[in-house]
Order: sequence, then structure tokens, then C-alpha cells
Amino acid sequence: MKAADAASGGAGQGGAAAARPGAANALGGEPSAYLRQHAANPVHWRPFGDEAFGFAAERDVPVFLSIGYAACHWCHVMAHESFEDQETADFLNANFVAIKVDREERPDVDAVYMAATQAISGEGGWPMSVFLTPDGRAFHAGTYFPPRPMPGRPSFRQVLEAVRDAWLERREGVEQNAESLARGMAESQLAAAVQLTGSPDPVDAELLSEAVRVLARSEDPDDGGFGTAPKFPPSPVLEFLVRHAAVASETSDAARDMAGRTLAAMARSALFDQLDGGFARYSVTRDWSVPHFEKMLYDNAQLLRAYVHWVRLGGDSVFPANEAAEVAARTADWMIEALGVAGAGQAEAFASSLDADTVVDGKHHEGASYLWTPAELQDVLGPDDGAAAARLMNVRAEGTVTASASPLHPGRRLDDAGSALWDRIRPRLLAARSGRPQPARDDKVVAGWNGLAVAALAEAGAVLDRPDLVAAAGQAAVYLERVHWQAPGAGGKGAEPGTLVRVSHAGQARGIGGLLEDYAFCVDGLLTLYGVTGAERWYKLAEAILEAACLRFGADGTLVDTAGESSQVFNAQGRRAGLEPFDNATPSGAAALAGALLSYSALSGSADHRLMAGNILALLPPLATRAPRAAGWLLATAQAALAGPVEAAVVGPDGPARAALHRAVLLSASPGLVVAVAPDAGGPPAGPVPSAVPLLEGRTAAPDGSPQVFLCRGMVCDRPVGTVAELLVRLAAGLP
Repeated sequence: MKAADAASGGAGQGGAAAARPGAANALGGEPSAYLRQHAANPVHWRPFGDEAFGFAAERDVPVFLSIGYAACHWCHVMAHESFEDQETADFLNANFVAIKVDREERPDVDAVYMAATQAISGEGGWPMSVFLTPDGRAFHAGTYFPPRPMPGRPSFRQVLEAVRDAWLERREGVEQNAESLARGMAESQLAAAVQLTGSPDPVDAELLSEAVRVLARSEDPDDGGFGTAPKFPPSPVLEFLVRHAAVASETSDAARDMAGRTLAAMARSALFDQLDGGFARYSVTRDWSVPHFEKMLYDNAQLLRAYVHWVRLGGDSVFPANEAAEVAARTADWMIEALGVAGAGQAEAFASSLDADTVVDGKHHEGASYLWTPAELQDVLGPDDGAAAARLMNVRAEGTVTASASPLHPGRRLDDAGSALWDRIRPRLLAARSGRPQPARDDKVVAGWNGLAVAALAEAGAVLDRPDLVAAAGQAAVYLERVHWQAPGAGGKGAEPGTLVRVSHAGQARGIGGLLEDYAFCVDGLLTLYGVTGAERWYKLAEAILEAACLRFGADGTLVDTAGESSQVFNAQGRRAGLEPFDNATPSGAAALAGALLSYSALSGSADHRLMAGNILALLPPLATRAPRAAGWLLATAQAALAGPVEAAVVGPDGPARAALHRAVLLSASPGLVVAVAPDAGGPPAGPVPSAVPLLEGRTAAPDGSPQVFLCRGMVCDRPVGTVAELLVRLAAGLP
């Protein structure tokens, strides 16, 4: 999609399908599952786009912007209490133009108005309720508003009336507030600006050690994780800690201990679905015993990778590698089984999420599919096994979610007897649960999140020796190439770069072009898949997407998260394109791009891309000690940069000997290790085999025609290694 198309909102986001003046609810034709959930509301919702804002300008009324996502429990609550209420809808329709946004389709919209909401109200979350001028600037905001006043929180109707009165009677003040907030957001963007040219200072190893010390001060050593309730999986931070633990330093043991405690606590808790695998979004409680039940692709892809990397690191006594491998395998299997979708009958991709709620008898119940009472366990398993299962999984007469029901929460490592019991009864419980009503699935395919899944499944397949997982990663990559990637047109030098579309439904790409995070996650996933499979098509596709990302998001030398998708978003942030350096539920786009640039530079030898990565990492020094929990992926990428990164070129004829060398490389925990695999010439080559990957140039088989591995830094290689034993010694020593 060209920038001009994106700025208009794209098909279904304010284009021809948007409501005309006087029209009623216009969401019925939207492919977004979240928008369709609101299609029958009496509120005259419109999709986000120029036409909806133009209607507000024509009527001279403010915009009520409601942002959420399909799996969001409190979004369902507010919809039932307020948006399905005719009297509330009549007031909204008479005094506002109501716009509904799926935050997963439009994270650019979500990000800017989340920042505004936090600045105005001091809180953030979904559903997000924001009041805007017709040009998109925010002037009042909050999250969930109840139908009746609560202590410290007005009712939704009270908020609507107050905003209407302010708009009609104190318009000048409203405009001043909106402009002041927009200016403040522009100033914050200036503070986070990244120039992609220049010579940044190298990353300091002591800075990373200090980040570990700061993280230790906020760790919960008893229950794992960081902070108190609600407690979220700290996925990017875990990646940093595991990488840091792989390098000898005075803080490597502390990093390993923190990572192990958190990974173990989550795996042994109700956050992890003990029956079917996969992780919930977060825990309401400090000890992970009561999850918020929605299951997201982006969480599970990141956590799968973290558990696989823990296996590769070797685990520890608190959380053994074999236990982590079981969690990783079940998470990967759950992703494929529960979130796998077919695109137009062809390659499989991955859906976005499963809902937090289950609809039972027409009503939403949070987590209903996953809850058990002691009596239900006995009904399925019989009195003896049922009572034993209740003790094993902390299901008591008094429930933790409802008065009588709880999720399965072992809260500890099972002993041999407990493990044997669980292995025996788990299939019966899973079969019984499968007969219950199930949560809905949001089938939209998000490019960036599928990029995360490609990387995680490829590495899981390699480390766990599961070729089927590598195949699943390859299928998702095929889908991304076929459906989401619009290759650059002809025209030679200066031609329009390709475009990665963010979202597809039923095998059809639609909506805005991808954001920085989409491009970066896809490049990382494709380069990882190349390193596992040696299929150069994935290296070439990653290279093309990375080139497009650099042109799209850094054309003027300053990195931005978006590229003109919406004039309203641009106005809301003070008419300045922005960059968010902090991780959220996923790594920040800037941090992810730094990692992708670093990996690509290691494979290609491109000093320019290495320099760009270094300029993004220049964001790190103030964040590493002030807010390391929000900078995990920058820290992880910095750890890879300090390692070189290590480049491994696997060359020589294909066969068992080369496969053994390749696997030994893939099992290395060396931070930032990148792998290139030479094409097979079909026999002992007389010289180098032509390759699209510069790291492989001039790297040949041994003189006797046997395979070998070149270990390099900055394209400078030590003598090649021809045996697995020597390779393991060299990798463990951090050579070359």
C-alpha cells in the first residue's frame, strides 16, 4: 500500500465502506472480529478514517473513540453495560460521532491515544475511551467507565454529559487543552528521536551488568517475575537475561537465576494451560494463580522462544531443561492446533488470539472453559483420582475465580508420583473440557506476530529436534510472502519499495501497510528460518523487507514507527511522527529493527546496517538503568552486539556430517549467533558454491571435500572446524 492509500485509512478503515452522514452502525461489513462484535450495537459506530472525522467536522461535534480488541474481557463488559443500552446509544449518537478501533489492526492509533489517555487520566488499558476534536486531537480520556458511578470513577453517562457541556460551553478551553496535549506529545517524541546516521558509542558491557542489578531489585524471588499484581510475562526481559547468562560476567549467574525462577513459576502456574498448553495474557495475582484468560499469539510466540533458549542454555536445578522442553513443545503444539488458520486453502498462518470470555447460555463468562470445581473433577475422574487431582492442582471448595471454581494451578514442580498421576489423568480432563463451550477465536492474521511465530517455531524445531515445527514456520513464511508482501514494482533504481501489509483476513491482505514492528519481526523471523533451513529464499525475502523498512521508516534519516497512515494520528501527536522506544506486550519496533539490522549485517557484511543498529542502541544508556523492564529487547540486542555477533558459516556437501555440525551450531547459546548454510552442490565442490549470502563467499568445504564450519566476527573468520567436538569447544570459549 502506498502512503497515500494508508493515509486515507485503507479499505474498511474509513474508505468506501464507511458510514455516510445519517447512516447507522457501519461495522457489519468489517472483517475485524472486534468490530463485528459491535455491529449490532445501537451506537452508530463508524470505522476509523477520514470520512468519520469529516462527519464530525460537518456536524461540529466531538469524536468518541473506543479502542479495544476481540479477546478483551472488559471490552465485552462495557459493550454490554453501555453500548448495547439504547438510551446511552441515543445520547452518544445525538452528541458525538462514535468511532470503534481494533487496536490489533491499528496499533498506530492505539499507541498515540494510549499515550494521551495516560497523560490525561494517569491510567491506561482497554477498553480505551477517548474524546477527540474533529481533527483527531485528544482532550479527555479514560478506560472503562461503569453504567453507574463507583467510588473514584464516574458513570459513562456522566462523562458523556460533562464532555458535551464542555464542548458547547467552554470550547476555547477544550481547544487549548487539546493543543497543549499534542504539543507535549510532540516534545516527548523529540526526546526519543533516533538518527540513523552518525557514529554512536559502542555498547558498554558494564551497562548491561548494571541493568541486571536494577532488574534484581524489582524481582519477586518468591513467585517469579517482576513487581506485584497484576503480573505480566516479561518476555523481552527474559530474552536478555538468558543471553546475558550465556556470557561469563559477574552478573551472569544472577541473570540465570532470575530467568530460571520466572520461567519455572509461569510454567507451573495457572498462567500456563496445564491441560492443553499455551500461556494466558497475564495473572491477576502475584503468584500466577488466577490468569486473565485471553491467549495471544504474540505472547506465546515470545514465550516459546524464551523456553527454547532456556533449553539451549542448559537449564538449572530450579528449572531443568527437560521440563522447559516439555513446556516449549506443548506451547508450540497449542499454537499450531488452536491458532493455525488456512489462507485461501493454501499455506497455514496463525490467528491473533483466543477470547478471555466464553459465551455460555448467551452470556459472557471470563475463563469459563478453563475452570473446575472439586465435584467436576470427580465427575470426570471418579472419587479417588478426582480428589487427588484437586489436591495436585489446587482446586478447592472455595474457588479463586468464581465462588466455587478455579483454574488448574500446581504452583510447584510435581514429584514423580504427581507427574505420573497427571500424565494418566490429563487426557481425560482435556477430553471433558473439549466438550464445553469454547472461547471465540480472532482469525485475523497480523504480519508482525506471524514473524514472531516463524522465529519461535523454527528455533523450537531445531532445538527440540521437531522437523514438523520447522515445517510450520516455513508454511507461515510462505503465507507472509504470498499474502502480506507486495513486492516492489519494476523500474530499476529508485523504484517504489515493496510493502508489507499488516493484516489479512481469509487469505486476503487489507487495511494499512505494516508498521515498523511488522517489518522488523518478519525480517527477524525470516532470517531465523534461513539459519535453520538454509533456504536462501528466506534470506532474500528478509533482505527485501528490510530494505523497504529502512526506506519507509527512516527515509529522512530519523527512525519512526509509522509512515503517514493517518492524518488524525499525526495531529494528535503534535504533527510529528513518533517512535516508541519502550517494549510493551511485544518488543518495541525500534528494538526489533535493531536486532534485525544486526543479524542482517552479520550475514551480509553491511557496515551501514551495523551502524544503523548501533544508532538505535544509542537509546539504551538512560533506559538500561532507569527502566530496564521496558527495554528488554534493546538489552538483548546489545548483548548480541557485544558478542560480535558470532557468525557461523556451515559449508560443504549436505549429508549426516554437515547436519551434525549445523545442529551443533543451532544448539549453541552464544548471544546473537547467526547462521548461514551453503547451498548443496550435489557432490564435493571444486570451489565455493554460488550463494546470495555474502558470509558464504569464499567459504569452501575442506580439502578432502568434507563439511566444515567457519566461525567469524565482522566477516573475519578463524580457521574452520570440521568436527562437532572441536566446534562445541570453540563455541563455548566464545571464539573466534
